Amino acid sequence: METTGDLVREGWLSAAGLDGEADDVGLLRALVGSHTIRRLGVPVATMLPALHRQLLLPVVLDALGAPRSRREWGERFERGRFSPEEVERLTDYLTSRYGDRFRLFDLERPFGQVAGLTALSGEAKPATLLVPSIASGNNVPLFSAFSEADHLDLTGVQAARWLVHAQCWDAAAIKTGAVGDPQAKAGKTTGNPTGPLGQLGVIVPTGRTLYETLLLNMPVLPDGLDETDRPQWAWDERPASLGWKSPAGPEWSARPAGGLLDLLTFQSRRIRLISEETEEGLRVRQVVVCAGDRLAQTPETDPHTAWSHTAKPKPGQPPRRPRRHMSGRAAWQGLGALLALALPEDGDGPYTSVLLRQIGDLRADGVLPADYPLGVETAALEYGNQSAVVENAIADTLPLPVVSLVAADDWLRAALLECAEQADRLGRALDGFHADLRRAAGGDPLPRDKGERPSARFLHAVDGSMRRLLAGLRTIGEDYDLLEQAQRAWELTLFQAAAGEADALLAVVPARAVVGRTEKVNGKEVVFRSGKATGVFRKRLNEILPRAAETRAVKGESAA
Repeated sequence: METTGDLVREGWLSAAGLDGEADDVGLLRALVGSHTIRRLGVPVATMLPALHRQLLLPVVLDALGAPRSRREWGERFERGRFSPEEVERLTDYLTSRYGDRFRLFDLERPFGQVAGLTALSGEAKPATLLVPSIASGNNVPLFSAFSEADHLDLTGVQAARWLVHAQCWDAAAIKTGAVGDPQAKAGKTTGNPTGPLGQLGVIVPTGRTLYETLLLNMPVLPDGLDETDRPQWAWDERPASLGWKSPAGPEWSARPAGGLLDLLTFQSRRIRLISEETEEGLRVRQVVVCAGDRLAQTPETDPHTAWSHTAKPKPGQPPRRPRRHMSGRAAWQGLGALLALALPEDGDGPYTSVLLRQIGDLRADGVLPADYPLGVETAALEYGNQSAVVENAIADTLPLPVVSLVAADDWLRAALLECAEQADRLGRALDGFHADLRRAAGGDPLPRDKGERPSARFLHAVDGSMRRLLAGLRTIGEDYDLLEQAQRAWELTLFQAAAGEADALLAVVPARAVVGRTEKVNGKEVVFRSGKATGVFRKRLNEILPRAAETRAVKGESAA
């Protein structure tokens, strides 16, 4: 990469083509050729939404405008690529209009940074500060091969990627105080939240090409974008009357998002990459990372998260808050949130993302075909110790039938939710069976936060089957008989996996569990025996899986 780090033309985005070949492309080539690109290759899953939000989506939205109707969205989708006129506008946007704003090492306006940003201490930190999987400061991952004393030389390509990642996901807590920031005290700034995406369970719908993925991530805005809404690289065009601080300077402010473009390119940190020439070429070895703007509240228009709706919120709290992903759970185990197309009528509950609801509306209008191979990618970071350290990364990819997102037609959605619920109920039944066997053998149930549970092994065993089921149901059309066959096959799969796990648990139970023991539960004496526990579990198995029970009964009669 050249010393200016031209993100528009230099190859820093890894693009996987439809032919399977990978190529490094600049921002302009990635967009103009988006119909030939399957997806962008990234070192970590959390980087993909960062690239989409900080760069690709806001460039396209600002240059071409948001779709103003589902019809316009459908026309763009039907075309399958940017038109010659749109290519011309994108090219003008990234060259004549704002080309100088996308240079990583520009001396006056480096992309996503503050030129000349200096810490009050005069010191800079190692570049490891940008990479959450590498030890730096308080953030010390268990298996990091680096310590804070080690140097990490980032190429321009790597530095650009981790820069946008930090703006979206950086951990919270104390940040270096910047020269020129009146809110810095004693060389530091306290009370910093995580980056905006760190507060969400990110949901990104994906299509067959990068072009379709970009379109699937564009909300339809009947009134268009707000005229005063600008991305971070065009901040000087925003009305000064708002009084918000420029992301090109060391000062920051706590403020709401000024619109979709501002939200997508929100600068939650003030950063400066310090480059130097080495024998291998230009490298970023040090960085300055200071406090940036603080998002007062995630707006309900954020397109990339589901929500937790509260019927009676506490004073000062919004009725909807971003819903986070749970560690250790596959995305399909959260289908209830992904497919929650309406607000709960009574009480609290989930509400799916703006984009997934929009996809259902597009299908209902006939804009998207029923068999469209929609994908959903989820990503999140888990933070610990006051969100100052990164403890875990969560990521998954899921096929999702478009028909299940149609609000007015719930037959497929109800079936999918039933399938996911059956697996969840069976997992709980297995854990209960395990607890009863441990009691029968003279022990105690596993504590909630310790030990490996049978449900985890069971859900892992059926994970591939659920994904094949979801992928297959994308082409089901309105064949209700085929859906019934699919559900029956799914129940038989669950039955086999659950019964196998139960047999494995029984195989290691000591002989004394047959006699069992008596315990007092809620003031009553209860006898725990392995035989009794097995009978209860088998009954639960048949209750949860009625189709499988019926099929097995018919086979048993035939065999007799």
